[in-house]
Amino acid sequence: MKSNRLVFLSFLVLISIVGFNARRKSPFTFRENTQGVELLENGRPVFFYQREPRSLTNQYVYNNYLHPLYSLTGDTLTEEFPEDHPHHRGIFWAWHQLYIGNQSVGDGWVMESIHQEVADVKSGIQKNSARLDLNVRWKSKLWQNGKPFVHEHTTIEVHLLQSDIRIIDFEIALVALVPGVSIGGSDDEKGYGGFCTRIRLPDDMEFTSAGGKVIPQTLQIVAGSWMDFSASFGKSDKKSGLIILCHPSTPNYPAPWILRQVTSTQNIVFPGRQRVNLSMDKPVVLRYRLVLHKGSALDVNIAQLKEQYDKI
Repeated sequence: MKSNRLVFLSFLVLISIVGFNARRKSPFTFRENTQGVELLENGRPVFFYQREPRSLTNQYVYNNYLHPLYSLTGDTLTEEFPEDHPHHRGIFWAWHQLYIGNQSVGDGWVMESIHQEVADVKSGIQKNSARLDLNVRWKSKLWQNGKPFVHEHTTIEVHLLQSDIRIIDFEIALVALVPGVSIGGSDDEKGYGGFCTRIRLPDDMEFTSAGGKVIPQTLQIVAGSWMDFSASFGKSDKKSGLIILCHPSTPNYPAPWILRQVTSTQNIVFPGRQRVNLSMDKPVVLRYRLVLHKGSALDVNIAQLKEQYDKI
């Protein structure tokens, strides 16, 4: 018995040493404060995760999103509480329609009657990546005095900076905690909802998909499984961009898009106007990849990046 215990303790020490060495060799660093967690690579900020509820006017109170997200040149790509849509917040995922049976329990897009309790945030660092694991409980004041009705487990993994690109993976897994939960986008022809990026929109913003240039429309656009957003985000005229890739395992792949040229958010839609049910046993898993890059869409081999992502 004593021998087994010594072996077990030696194993724990070995695991600790391996973890310490990975952190020591990695360029990534997490810094926590009372509001959330910041990720840095070689001392330069990558993003900030907003864990605690935040508001400017107390009308809109949000958490569980990324802002700021920085470009490769250090410019801030995202916006938070913009005047035109004060409910937009950086990189976020949200749904207008939240139902239990036939009862609406709130609006997760504007967080009406809804609260997201970030129960746990775990950070992990490897030699070539950094990861946040988030456990979030969705609650509503309209449902059994705030009893949780959805469990969200989201992972955000940032890969080592490669030349002129940075890759950030998102996996959002949703499980119902009570029977009859369903979620949906806006209850209109737009049907927007799901994974969103509220990025700055300079005058020279260009939208590009596999089929070439895309012109934003009022309603959904079917344009394939990826979209590039490139513009002059910094003080100079040099362009940089952000690509959203959708993984084939995502339920409505290839998902449609809601795109806006000015004063709004960019959305890869899930599920649309028609609600989908959440299981209590098998999670609904949404997978997206952000690729930050220098230059325009023509300066990046997006087809190759998509092919690599599809194989994961």
